[in-house]
Amino acid sequence: MSTGERQLLKYLVIGAGGTGGAIGAYMARSGKDITFIARGEHLKAMKEKGLKVELPDDEFVIKPVKAADSESYHDQPDVVFVCVKGYSLKDITPFLQRISDEHTIIIPILNIFTTGRELAKELPGRLVTDGCIYVAAQIKEPGCIQMRGDILRLFFGVRNKEDFREELKTVDADLRESGIEGGLSEDIKKDAIIKFACVSPQGACGLFYNTIAGEIRKPGEIRDCYITLVKEIESLAEAMGIRFEEDIVARNLAILNSVAPDTTTSLQRDVASGGASEIDGLIYEVVRLGDEYGVAVPKYRKISEELKRRGLK
Repeated sequence: MSTGERQLLKYLVIGAGGTGGAIGAYMARSGKDITFIARGEHLKAMKEKGLKVELPDDEFVIKPVKAADSESYHDQPDVVFVCVKGYSLKDITPFLQRISDEHTIIIPILNIFTTGRELAKELPGRLVTDGCIYVAAQIKEPGCIQMRGDILRLFFGVRNKEDFREELKTVDADLRESGIEGGLSEDIKKDAIIKFACVSPQGACGLFYNTIAGEIRKPGEIRDCYITLVKEIESLAEAMGIRFEEDIVARNLAILNSVAPDTTTSLQRDVASGGASEIDGLIYEVVRLGDEYGVAVPKYRKISEELKRRGLK
């Protein structure tokens, strides 16, 4: 890393889908040194035509794009945003081990609570933070990210104060200069479970009722189910010693109102495609945490049992 008043950090974004594509595109647009790890037709299109981001009322294109597949990347970044699905973490761990060392900051941006803690076990000697993001985005077609709302808010931070590094402040400043809200968190465990209380109930409702965001936010049975699930996560947080200082139900309903009504979660899309999904970490894990902390989560238990009956593992 360079020295001086402001360090110029080299960033690597692993996964150029809705999450990584949005983060990297916004940062590249503001002049940050960003390289994407992608694959297949998406990688090919990015290298040939650039990366296009479609917003509800605007769009922009990053061209040229620095992008490669994991086999072709041989640099060593200062900061790595890990933006893959939870079920892909094991697959990319050897790559992370190869391109990082004790100076590297690794920021996982996944939906599953405690991802950073688990990933750190596989990367001894590296600084692995926790992180979470609020964004409604997906790959529309190769080389194009479609954002389904105006929200783009990223939080990251260390679990233990003794792990703090000054470079984290530079990452925070780079994100803010790029138009990405949130930034360095003073209590990332709390921020991560607040995010989990948003994405997990929406995914559970979406799968259970086979429905979209617009239906979840309408008064009625589905909305009531969503609210109950949010409150069960809040009870778990309290058992962990985390207290929300705001009305988490009102907060999450406001987030639902900010996205396009036909929005579905990435969990729903993965299940619909018949491939691997994060259902275990996003839904079934809540039941396990309930058992671990002695917290009743009857709605999550009911939904988990039904989804397993449908064969969703």
